[in-house]
Amino acid sequence: MGTPSDRTPLAEQVEELLAPGGPLPIVAAGDPVLRRGAEPFDGQLEPALLARFVEALRLTMRAAPGVGLAAPQVGVGLRIAVIEDPAPVPPEVREARGRVPQPFRVLVNPSYEPVGTARAAFFEGCLSVPGWQAVVARYAEVRLRARDEHGAVVDEVFAGWPARIVQHETDHLDGTLYLDRAELRSLSSHTAMAERWTQPTPARAAAELGFDLPESPGGGAGRR
Repeated sequence: MGTPSDRTPLAEQVEELLAPGGPLPIVAAGDPVLRRGAEPFDGQLEPALLARFVEALRLTMRAAPGVGLAAPQVGVGLRIAVIEDPAPVPPEVREARGRVPQPFRVLVNPSYEPVGTARAAFFEGCLSVPGWQAVVARYAEVRLRARDEHGAVVDEVFAGWPARIVQHETDHLDGTLYLDRAELRSLSSHTAMAERWTQPTPARAAAELGFDLPESPGGGAGRR
């Protein structure tokens, strides 16, 4: 580990953030860190500190709970995110949403590009926008390019719900919140979601709230 004089400001910030232990505080919408493009990771955290930070992101994501968490969501402007989804949903929901279990992954400097033009609309939420969900149309399939926490190349195609998680978390690293892409007429509190919109797809919500869905399959609700 470097001495205080040769640590980067980001390393000092992360050391201070990790000092109390336990889950990290999640930054809420309105904080400028969520609206700035994150700095590409290029060794600003030495390996031991990076490992501690990744473990803290995992702990925080699971405690929230969520299926993904980006470094800016804990106030750190680095292009690092973690994802994991046990997908504890009924079979009909899994089929409608393409939601399949995903192991824990670390994404360093991720980017994605669409595979084809199909889009799917799902209710989506965010740990940084607590209490609300809205329908977002996203690419149904994407190709992710990144590195893992050890520097190994990640080049993989994701479809269905995992593709949505990848897009949502990568967007965070570009200063984009899901609300920027949402159908605002669909904006619903968690109470309204529980009482009205638990169906596998948002077709009923679209009809009753008055918004259009893409022609490709869609539906669902989730938090990230």
